[in-house]
Amino acid sequence: MLLAQDFPPMGGGIARLHGELARRFPPGELIVSTPADRDAADVDGTFPAVIDRLPISARSTKTLPGLLLWSRRAASLGRQHRVRFVYCGNVKPAGYPARWVYERVRVPYGLLLYGGDLLSEQHKIRQSAFKRRTARIIFGGAAVLVAISNWTRDLTLTVLGELGLDAHSQRLRVVHMGTDPTQFRPGVETATLRKRADLPDRGTRWLVTVARLEQLKGIDTVIQALPAILERAPDVGYVIAGRGPDRERLERLAHKLGVADRVRFLGLVGDQDLPAVYNLGSVYLGMSRRVGRMDVEGFGISLVEASACGLPVVAGNSGGIPDAVRDGETGILVPPEDPAALAAAVCRLLTDRELATHLGQNGRRAVETHFNWDRVVRDLRAIESEVVS
Repeated sequence: MLLAQDFPPMGGGIARLHGELARRFPPGELIVSTPADRDAADVDGTFPAVIDRLPISARSTKTLPGLLLWSRRAASLGRQHRVRFVYCGNVKPAGYPARWVYERVRVPYGLLLYGGDLLSEQHKIRQSAFKRRTARIIFGGAAVLVAISNWTRDLTLTVLGELGLDAHSQRLRVVHMGTDPTQFRPGVETATLRKRADLPDRGTRWLVTVARLEQLKGIDTVIQALPAILERAPDVGYVIAGRGPDRERLERLAHKLGVADRVRFLGLVGDQDLPAVYNLGSVYLGMSRRVGRMDVEGFGISLVEASACGLPVVAGNSGGIPDAVRDGETGILVPPEDPAALAAAVCRLLTDRELATHLGQNGRRAVETHFNWDRVVRDLRAIESEVVS
């Protein structure tokens, strides 16, 4: 059973992971317990998993009545379907019903850990004795802890130490995220997207970013690097697919630097059109950085989507990104807030097409052999079998 606060049609990397688990487990072998969503009817029937929607919203699962409802519902599902193992989609709030099921039905659970969630939890346990106790209960009861990157693993070890649960480090595993190499692949047709977005058919080499428009994603660093890139490669343009609260600030920055005519904001792009967006590009840019105390990129699914499409990647050396981008093998890592280093890396790839092709081919191969959802499911099923055997 998967307890998922984030689940399609909700967007984001965590919801995508949960959706892929529901899609790739054998029919009937996974029950997903997840909050109500007004658009759920459009997607729930597409999954072979059993999707059990709570009669409350995701926001309500953070309230005491909502948690009690979710916990009792999860325990009932556990008994009804004779569940052997629970995948807990986040520490809180899903950790509460996971622990409830463990106490009442004796079903072991594993925590899926990302990055920002752990930073938030670390902050809370340092500020509140009550939050520390609840975190100890949830982490302490987990049969296994699954981190999506080595950076997340290291942070988990720190949090366990702060909770006095150092011995639980033996329960920690790393399972990298992935993508679908049959959906994201080289050679996808781009003419329809170009026409819809009014992009020129030829004469422009595109740099591409697919991300929510927020400070975490470092899109401002790319815009700051554009003047230097354009000095050496005047045919370059920058396409950004995504929406978010930072768009107005980014547009002002592009105007201030005199590159607004080279930056194209596509807005929200549906999943079915994302492969075409990547295939527009000559280089993919993912400049996420640590923002404040609780915002970080735990892995970066868009990075491996770009690799699946054969693009060389330039990314910020931050958080879990070095696991998704193998420096010098599938891409180039640079300091995440250094426009000059970014510009140098981009210009190197635009000039040395043999290197760019080599990195892109290596990235595609890495997705085919490792960074794919089928491998993610195999790894999780192996961990599940290890726990319940």
